[in-house]
Amino acid sequence: MTVTENRYGNEVYAELGVRPVVNAAATLTRLGGSLVAPPVLPAMAAAARNFVDIVDLGRAVGRRLAKATRNEAAYVSNGAAALLTLGVIACIARSKGGAYVIEDLPYLDKTGEKTVILFRSQRNPYDYAIRQVGVRIVEVGPDPAELEGVFDDRTACVVYFAGAHFAGGALPLEQVVRIAHKSGVPVLVDAAAQVPPVSSLWHFTTEVGADGAIFSGGKGLRGPQSTGLMVGKEWLIAAARVNGAPNHSLGRGMKVGKEELLGLLAAVEWTLQQDEPALLAAYEASVEKWITGLSGLAGIWVHRGYPSEAGQPHGRAIVEIGRESGWSRDELIGALWRGDPAIAVAPDGPRAIALNPQTLQPGEDELVLAELQRLLRSRTQEDA
Repeated sequence: MTVTENRYGNEVYAELGVRPVVNAAATLTRLGGSLVAPPVLPAMAAAARNFVDIVDLGRAVGRRLAKATRNEAAYVSNGAAALLTLGVIACIARSKGGAYVIEDLPYLDKTGEKTVILFRSQRNPYDYAIRQVGVRIVEVGPDPAELEGVFDDRTACVVYFAGAHFAGGALPLEQVVRIAHKSGVPVLVDAAAQVPPVSSLWHFTTEVGADGAIFSGGKGLRGPQSTGLMVGKEWLIAAARVNGAPNHSLGRGMKVGKEELLGLLAAVEWTLQQDEPALLAAYEASVEKWITGLSGLAGIWVHRGYPSEAGQPHGRAIVEIGRESGWSRDELIGALWRGDPAIAVAPDGPRAIALNPQTLQPGEDELVLAELQRLLRSRTQEDA
C-alpha cells in the first residue's frame, strides 16, 4: 500500500509526529470519538463553499433533525456536555416564564438560587457541565417519596443519565418523568452514548415523555466530534437556542460552524438508514472471534460482557489476565499501545481488559486478535 492508501500511515499525522490508533476501546473523546460516516465530509465540504446566515441554517437543520427523529424540535451545539449546560439554562429560563437571555448567569444575582435534581448513584464528572451554570445540585435516592418531596420553587429540572450502567440506585425514567411532571418540573436525559439503538433518538422524549434528550454527535451517530444534538420540546429548544451562539449569553462559546451543522445532519440521516440488526450482529461476530481466538492461552479467561461500557445493546470481549500469562493488565495495555499500529483497549477491573467492536474498521478485529495472541504467547514461550 502507498502512504495515502494505508490507514495506519497517515502522512498528515506523521508530519506532526502523531500515530493513528486502532480503537478497540470505545467512542472515547480522547481517541477522537468515532470515524465520521461516509456522507459527512462531503456535506462539510459543501457547507464550506459559501457564507450563510448561521441562525437560519441552525433553525433549518433543527427542523430536518426534529422531523427525522420524531421530535417537536432539535438543536445542534458543540458537544453533549455543552448541551447539558444549555439545557439547564433553558429550564431556568422557562421557570421565569420565557425563553430569553439570562444575562446574570452563572451568578444568579437576580434569578435567585436554582437547584438541579440528580440521583446520587448517577453523579459523574459531567456534573461540571451542570454546575457551571451556577446551580446547586441536590441528590436523591431511589425513593419516589424522596423525589416528590425535593421539588420547590427553586427547582430548575431533573437531569437523568441514561444507560444500563446508570440504572442501579435510580428510579426508572418513566417513573421519574411522571413524578417530576406532576410537580411541573422538566426532565432532561443525558443519552450521549446511547446510540445504538437509534430508537433512543425518540424513545426518551416521544415515547417516555422527557422534555429533552441529549446525544453526542461524534459517538454512535458518527458525525463531527465537535457536535452534540438535543431533541425534545419546542420550548426547551427555543430557550437553549436564544442562550447559545451566536447570541451573547452563557452559551456564546458553545458554537458550531456551518460545516458541523451540515455534517451532523448528514450523519443522523445516514444513521437512520442503516441496518442496525446487521450492524449489531457484526459486533457480536467480532466478540465471538476474540473469545474463540484467545481461549486456551495460558492464564487467560475470556467471556462476553453485556451490555457495553455505555449500556449499549451489544457485547464486548472481557479478557481476564491471570498471573500464569506473565502479564499484568497495565503491562498488556501498554504493550498494545506501543505497537505499530497503536491499539487502544479499555481496562475492566484490576486484572482484565475489554475489547469493544463498535469503533473498529473492517478487518481490525483480526489485527487486534493477532497482536494479542502474539504478545500473550511471547511471555509463556519465554517462561518455557
